[in-house]
Amino acid sequence: MKSSSETQKMRDKLLSWYDRTGRTLPWRIRPEDRDAGQIPDPYAIWLSEIMCQQTTIPHATPYWEKFLARFPTVTDLADAERDEVLAMWAGLGYYARARNLHKCAQLIRDAHNGQFPQSEAGLLQLPGIGPYTAATIAAICFDEPTNIVDGNVERVISRIFRVQSPLPKAKTELRRLAATLASPKRPGDYGQALMDLGGTVCTPTSPNCAHCPWQGHCAAYANGDQTDYPKKSPKTKRPIRYGAVFVLQYQYQILLQRRPDNGLLGGMMGLPGTEWTARREADPLRAAPQARNWEKCPGEVKHVFTHFDLRLDVYRAETSRKISGEWADIQNLAEYAIPTAYKKALRKAGL
Repeated sequence: MKSSSETQKMRDKLLSWYDRTGRTLPWRIRPEDRDAGQIPDPYAIWLSEIMCQQTTIPHATPYWEKFLARFPTVTDLADAERDEVLAMWAGLGYYARARNLHKCAQLIRDAHNGQFPQSEAGLLQLPGIGPYTAATIAAICFDEPTNIVDGNVERVISRIFRVQSPLPKAKTELRRLAATLASPKRPGDYGQALMDLGGTVCTPTSPNCAHCPWQGHCAAYANGDQTDYPKKSPKTKRPIRYGAVFVLQYQYQILLQRRPDNGLLGGMMGLPGTEWTARREADPLRAAPQARNWEKCPGEVKHVFTHFDLRLDVYRAETSRKISGEWADIQNLAEYAIPTAYKKALRKAGL
């Protein structure tokens, strides 16, 4: 724990550093912007926070811009067809976020008259909004003093206090320690400053301690072991799952199949195929949507999910007879919510 005087010095130093060098992001209202009369848009902030979960800012930014251009307000998003939302999300991964995004927008439209709740507690009641996102929106948009803790903040706090417990076990302790430093003044700027500090200075492998406003308050820096923190539990090897998919073409169309809402890639459009299992299917053609002379494409698709690696064999065939299912024009595949793993399979099949 830091003394009250040291805590206040740390807050002042961090905010001063942020005023000078904080990042400029498309959705961010910086201090000078506030002074000029701009106010944060909860909808834009919410979109950015959901999109940047498990995704880098450079990768998420074009999606954020595309969504705002197509759906300027949360009501516009709520009124859209879910399939369109999922299609526009394709490529961002973690597709439950997209389903919850649409569900949340509809709840805000129907239960809150198109307005975001203005408190952390209220925001936490919305689908897809967890403690970090609720705290961030409440602080940035509504000046509520909250405790914003993401992965960058966890790294900073673990070094400031030299927290010995490994992640993920240490999360509760890191959140408690972060709360002792959180600023009741300019809470939105403070939270963004702390995230910037972790994202640009207190980085995982090469922290730039010479430019850190908290250098003199950092126990890990004083001990010379900054990169030892945060402590992490030993990684377990990611298992490999195997499967096969079938690209069935009728003239200029291919057969797609919607995945169940519950589970991985829920609600997205995919290709017919086998289950993804720990062993390769002895006879994957038993799962083919139609008895054809299936050609196996050379090589395999490799894709990484959070908890496992996927290996897909891709089979291709043409048919002169349509079967029941959703047939998509090859020229218009971009209009469908097709996850990256299946896009790789389509490329493997030459489409």
